[in-house]
Amino acid sequence: MITQATSAQRRTPPAATGGARNGYLSWLAVPALLIFIGFGVIPLVGVLFLSFTSWDGLGEIHLSGLTSWQSVLSDPGLPHALWITFLVMAASWGFQTPLSILIGVFLAGQQRYRAVLAVVFFIPLLLSQAAIAIAYKALLDPNFGLGAGLHIDLLVQDWLGRPVLAFSVVIFVVSWQFIPFHSLIYQGGVRQIPRTMYEAAEMDGAGRVRKFFSITLPQLKYTIITSSTLMVVGSLTFFDLIFVLTAGGPGDATRVLALDMYKRGFQANLMGPASAIAVILVLVGLALALLLRRLGGRDPQASQMEGA
Repeated sequence: MITQATSAQRRTPPAATGGARNGYLSWLAVPALLIFIGFGVIPLVGVLFLSFTSWDGLGEIHLSGLTSWQSVLSDPGLPHALWITFLVMAASWGFQTPLSILIGVFLAGQQRYRAVLAVVFFIPLLLSQAAIAIAYKALLDPNFGLGAGLHIDLLVQDWLGRPVLAFSVVIFVVSWQFIPFHSLIYQGGVRQIPRTMYEAAEMDGAGRVRKFFSITLPQLKYTIITSSTLMVVGSLTFFDLIFVLTAGGPGDATRVLALDMYKRGFQANLMGPASAIAVILVLVGLALALLLRRLGGRDPQASQMEGA
């Protein structure tokens, strides 16, 4: 009898044990799911509801149908704010990505001081964007800033008073803060590339440049897509830095969609149109994230080895 019982236990399919374990592990995701619903889904539904109302932020909320959407979509300032948002997104991506890849590849080397550099490079990300904006605004002041103090005529410019210069300053400050973060992402991606691939290339006589373009970049395909998704979607939320640094000026040269939402909602007390702009931001971010995900291929879990 004991032998038969033991044999029956041995014949127990492992799928049953694995299913029970997976069911147990699924319960561990419940707290994260509840937090996501509480802080993600419910506020989003609330914003969507407010976009169909008229509310000044203090009084009663009244349903107004599509009035808020009509006022937003018919406003000539919306296409301009959307255009500036996409310009900031494209310029910051084009400036940050190459430098992040190069710095990430450098930090993935065998230098003794790479750990120290990784910590130093990460410091800007720990700073508040409002504090960074205040510091750069003081440094770029044409009368009392860095250029005037060092008597360098090239730095004595009306950096925040000219549209092109103000836009360039925004891109520079954003890149200065977030390049370290993306560099660390690329550093981790480079370390996952098998060393044998570089050794085989060296045996074929490939130099550093050839190895970079033939091995490193193709292997970083999915890392680039991940970094680009974070960079592009994050560009839609730039507000505090631009608000403190330029306040959307000069004129509307740096008035991005997030800043337009703030000015409508908290300065003009038009929460309905501001909520409509917030919904537009969510839809644009979702569309861009899905597009970049599609560029990564049909299998998002594919190995980096497929980039070769």
